[in-house]
This record gives sequence, C-alpha cells and structure tokens, in this order.
Amino acid sequence: MAKKSKKQQREEAGQRGGTPATVALTAAGVAFTVHSYDHDPSHPSYGEEAAEAMGVSPERVFKTLVADVDGALTVAVVPVAGQLNLKALAAAAGGKRAAMADPALAERTTGYVRGGISPLGQRKRLPTVLDESATGHDTICVSAGRRGLEVELSPHALTTLTQATLAPIARP
Repeated sequence: MAKKSKKQQREEAGQRGGTPATVALTAAGVAFTVHSYDHDPSHPSYGEEAAEAMGVSPERVFKTLVADVDGALTVAVVPVAGQLNLKALAAAAGGKRAAMADPALAERTTGYVRGGISPLGQRKRLPTVLDESATGHDTICVSAGRRGLEVELSPHALTTLTQATLAPIARP
C-alpha cells in the first residue's frame, strides 16, 4: 500500500469533519484524543465549562488567548485555573508591553471564533508562549478549534508543533 502524502492526510482528516487543528495534528502524525461536549452559551467561562464537561482538572485544561505584544499578535496558552500575566507574556515574547488583542482581530487572524481559538492550525501562525506549568502533566487539553471540542495531547507535542516558548506566564 502506498504511503499517503501529507496533503492526502489533511484532506481525509478534513473530510471526516476535522477542524484545522485536528487536521494539523493528523498531518503531523501526533497522538491526540478528541473530546467533545455540548457547549452551553450561558456558561460564564469557556475553559471552565470544558474542564467540567470532560471531568478534567482545570490545571490540565489550557485556554488560548491572543494578545498584542508591542504591536505584534502573540498567542498565550495558560491553564483555565489561572489568568494570563500580561507583563510576563511581554517579557517572554521579548517585548515591553502586552495587552489583550481586539477579539475581532484575533478571530480574523487565527480563523477561529472566540471560545474556540486553538493554538494549532491557525490561519496565520503567530508566535506562541505556553505556560511552563504544562510540562508538569503527561497530557493537557486545548481547544480543537470550536466551542465544545477539545484535543488532549502531550505538552511536548504542542510545544513542538506551535514552536512555542515555555515561560511562567500564568498567575493564580
């Protein structure tokens, strides 16, 4: 049997209803598990909702935030149990100031909607910083690219695929 090209693998994953994030993981040959749940639009926190719905500790579920660091969009991936420390993100990204990005700009740039932004398979690859607490877990969960869909993978795989910098960017 002939080996499938990466393009064929991406097309097949997309035909099975994948998101750009799951297509990217499949194409990279990374081991991952998809978790799906019914999203409740009235829940106050996308990340906490995901942790509760999956029965996973909030320390293992990471949210993807888009910030503006000195005029450049940057992705921050932090546990839903904590908050992003913008000053620490700026330092980790080699900048001086960071602020949360305009949500509409984040959606246009990544190709995902708020509450479903994944650090993987973004329309435009952005510099990424992953909170170093991720390395304390065998696997972590991040958005798979839409509300109600998460992927579980190793922090090492996420770091490699996103070319992320590891840094202490979360605060309790």
